[in-house]
Amino acid sequence: MWIIEILIGLAAGIAVGTGFVAFLTVLGIVPRLMQLSRSQSKLRVYETAIILGVFCGIYLSFGDVPVHMSLVGIMIWGLFHGIFIGMLAAALTEVLNVFPLLFKRIGVDGFLFTLLMALVLGKIAGSLFQWIIFVK
Repeated sequence: MWIIEILIGLAAGIAVGTGFVAFLTVLGIVPRLMQLSRSQSKLRVYETAIILGVFCGIYLSFGDVPVHMSLVGIMIWGLFHGIFIGMLAAALTEVLNVFPLLFKRIGVDGFLFTLLMALVLGKIAGSLFQWIIFVK
């Protein structure tokens, strides 16, 4: 019976992993993040960070060892989560041109950078709030 569970878990992991890679590749999120941050020479660092992030996420999701952190550690962890989610959201919207088109239509296109920074900082604040209040 455990062989069937292993095969189902492997198939599900391959399906989710393929979707994640397709999402990042087809939409060009990582190259756009590199272009925005002017760090094209750090391609290997981006690849390594994505792979290590995926493996750390898998371990933290399925591992039996709890990770204990101080309040400062949780704040730093939440800050990194907020930065990642904010940068990912900003890159995704930039790639898809959702916000530029929307802002142009409602007539606030002069405030595009300010509104995108508000989105990123809001995501950081929300992640910090979650990690400090709920995960603590």
